[in-house]
Amino acid sequence: MRVPLYKYRLPALVIILVVQSFLSPSSPATASSRDSRLPLLAQYVDSSAQDYLSQGLQAIQVARVQDAIALFRKATELDPKLAAAHYNLGLALRQIGQLQPAADAFYKATQADPQFALAYANLGGSLLEGSNWQQANDYLQRAIELDPKLGVAHYNLGLLRQQQRDWDRAIASFKKAMDLSKNAPEPAYHMGICYLQQGKADKAKDAFRKAVKINPKYSEAHYNLGTLLFSQGKLKDALEAFRKSAEANTNNANAYYGAGLAFIQLRQYPEAAQVLQYARDLYNGQRNFQWANNAAQLLQQMQNFNYQPR
Repeated sequence: MRVPLYKYRLPALVIILVVQSFLSPSSPATASSRDSRLPLLAQYVDSSAQDYLSQGLQAIQVARVQDAIALFRKATELDPKLAAAHYNLGLALRQIGQLQPAADAFYKATQADPQFALAYANLGGSLLEGSNWQQANDYLQRAIELDPKLGVAHYNLGLLRQQQRDWDRAIASFKKAMDLSKNAPEPAYHMGICYLQQGKADKAKDAFRKAVKINPKYSEAHYNLGTLLFSQGKLKDALEAFRKSAEANTNNANAYYGAGLAFIQLRQYPEAAQVLQYARDLYNGQRNFQWANNAAQLLQQMQNFNYQPR
């Protein structure tokens, strides 16, 4: 029985975001005098822009994103030339999916500090995710001009070239990002996606393996590695990759579906039925009814192999 594996769409663009402050650490006396619960913005009416920026960074660290946004905005109002406040405002807005306001904040950071390479890199990334390719390219090139060793700029440029289906140049950018950001698994993963588009299965496998070596919980990389191994008939290795994908993300229905196909090929029908039922239920819960139906059809077809799923 030949049934295609689920093909991942390109995931939403990932921008490596680094909350960066240009402030010196607060002294113990200052830190201890502040309420660890981060009082409301109204209580800081006499604070300076630097104080608001510092409080905003603290709010981000405890996942109070909306509070951080308000604090960063107040900092920019008090000191429009405080690049770090604009930049961190952009990061916080990007975190909640407000791409255009984030891009505006990153742009203001570059205006406040024209040498702020990281702001250009994230501005380019935000514009890229908004499909503004030409401006994204311009700002990413500016970031690299300012700091040729800025890995995130090369990574985002790779994503741009990937979107443009310029596979060779995308791969070159991802390789550069890998050299400069050795602890980031995303460049290796996207390089693997590009190799897949070129039909270079072995190079794609190597890239996905590099990604999961850096981050063993990278579910998508495990899954794509599994699909390649499955297509090459390496069923037990594929099963192991699908297992790791599911362990890394228990809601990854594709990993269970892929494991089901591998079990069917191995004629291990009880195991196949178990993971396919799980995949079907997950797909339904995620309102992915097309693939829920695919899983249900596989379960139905398994009855032809004299196995009755429970």
